[in-house]
Amino acid sequence: MLEMLKKFFYFCNKLNRKKLYLSIVLGVVDSMFTGLKIPAAFFAIQAVLEHNIDNAVIIKVLSIMIVSCLGKMITNRFSQMLQTEAGYNTCAGKRIEIAEHLRYLPMGYFNEASLGHITSITTNTMEQVGDIATRAIIMVVQGAITTVMIGLFIFVFDVRIGLIALSGIIVFLIVNTYTNKAVARLADGKIKTDKDLVGAILEYIQGIAEIRNYNLVGTSSKLFNIIEKKRATDIKIEIAAIPAVGVQMLVSKLTGVAIVACSLYFYFNGSMQLVYTIVMMLCSFIIFESLDTAGIYTALVRVIAKGVDLANDILQLPPMDINGENIKPTSNDLALQNVSFAYENRKIIDNISLNIKERTTTAIVGPSGSGKTTIAMLLARFWDVDEGAVLLGGKNVKQYSFDSLMQNYSFVFQRVYLFEDTIANNIRFANTQAPMEQVIEASKKACCHDFIMNLPNGYDTIIGEGGASLSGGEKQRIAIARAIMKDAPIIILDEATANVDPENEMELTQAIENLTKEKTIIMIAHRLKTVRNADNIIVVDNGKIIQQGTHDELMNVEGVYKNFITSRNQAVSWKLS
Repeated sequence: MLEMLKKFFYFCNKLNRKKLYLSIVLGVVDSMFTGLKIPAAFFAIQAVLEHNIDNAVIIKVLSIMIVSCLGKMITNRFSQMLQTEAGYNTCAGKRIEIAEHLRYLPMGYFNEASLGHITSITTNTMEQVGDIATRAIIMVVQGAITTVMIGLFIFVFDVRIGLIALSGIIVFLIVNTYTNKAVARLADGKIKTDKDLVGAILEYIQGIAEIRNYNLVGTSSKLFNIIEKKRATDIKIEIAAIPAVGVQMLVSKLTGVAIVACSLYFYFNGSMQLVYTIVMMLCSFIIFESLDTAGIYTALVRVIAKGVDLANDILQLPPMDINGENIKPTSNDLALQNVSFAYENRKIIDNISLNIKERTTTAIVGPSGSGKTTIAMLLARFWDVDEGAVLLGGKNVKQYSFDSLMQNYSFVFQRVYLFEDTIANNIRFANTQAPMEQVIEASKKACCHDFIMNLPNGYDTIIGEGGASLSGGEKQRIAIARAIMKDAPIIILDEATANVDPENEMELTQAIENLTKEKTIIMIAHRLKTVRNADNIIVVDNGKIIQQGTHDELMNVEGVYKNFITSRNQAVSWKLS
């Protein structure tokens, strides 16, 4: 338990840790005020039994009770405020810390499996930390302290009853240890089902069209099966914990009964005064009150500790080395020098060398899975190469700080992601302080101003998450407007026109021309009209460059490129008779 508490405290930053420590100190003071009830009861009972009730006794008892109540009220208020602030601040801070850390992880980390994992930690786990963890931990710590304080009061009054109380506490802790072990065996399963559920919900929403198409509902749905598994796991944890918690409470109640019985026995054999007997009987009802509450929360602390471990696992993932210099390249020449790269033990790029002059257009073509996109991503340092070097302006990209490197690139991907915000804000991501006039100018160059003005609120229209309320061509043009706003010297286009309908193609082509004027362009495309005017065409297959040249040069030799173009032309000429 101490190890788990220590782990949580160090999960919080220094300021929040101080708040938790101060909250615990206030908890100790609160326990002292709770303990004052015992001497107050003692003086009151003693006065009644001795028929010595006068103003002095009344004032003394009332004064002690007022101090106890007011002290508990004040310390409780400040203690809870400190707990709440520490919990929510830690939750917010860790979410931001994880978000910042994710920015600098290799892109290979992000896949369908990791999406649910990350989402679960930043939602479920951090919510537990912010809303439950601090309260649970403080309840455990404060419950233990209160029990110790009242136990000390009992020892002061009668050592024999104190030993009985101590024996009950020891048995309680043994049972509690068993409870924690029972929950610990199931904690990993709970964390996994939480993660799987979030991933399945994301997958369900993203694939809703296919789910409708193939009627994947009810028991045939993957989401249904995962929900059932989570339900079973949660019930299993409760089944494991509830009996043990019941035994804990039984131990505390039986110990209370033992204190009452022994106190009466000592009174009747003449070894304990009546006033002490009554006080001990009162203590039997309150000594385990806080410990019972602490015992219930200890099982929850175990689950939270597992969640903290998962959050720390993300924060300990080795980021790319981003602490380079803030360099402005003297040219926008790009180069790959004997570059090799593997992902999950599968070699994707095999000893490639390539030179790209600034203000030229380079098209990368090849069969699916040949490594086209990987080459583009390596040029922009989305991943670090395993062997060789990537150069920008004659300097290794690892010499640049990440932010200064990214200032040189703009991207337009086949799958555009727009955020649930206004269209204007989606366009001005590269320059959040850009005036509206600049946003409109970029939109006109991207050929999206007209359709934006036809939307209900124009540039202030809130678009759905991922741009769900817009067509593919409209999303592409907004992405191009965003890239125009950034005005980076190097443009990477990854199948930017692959899935665009004919109605949008002309405007999208014009938008790309406006974006790429006087820029260094790296494009991945399958369409002949997209690549034939490139200054250099790179043909990639199985992670190697197998051909290189202009369209005319490559068409004059037998090879993959000529076969590719010929088959495309034949496909275009096919007609139904």
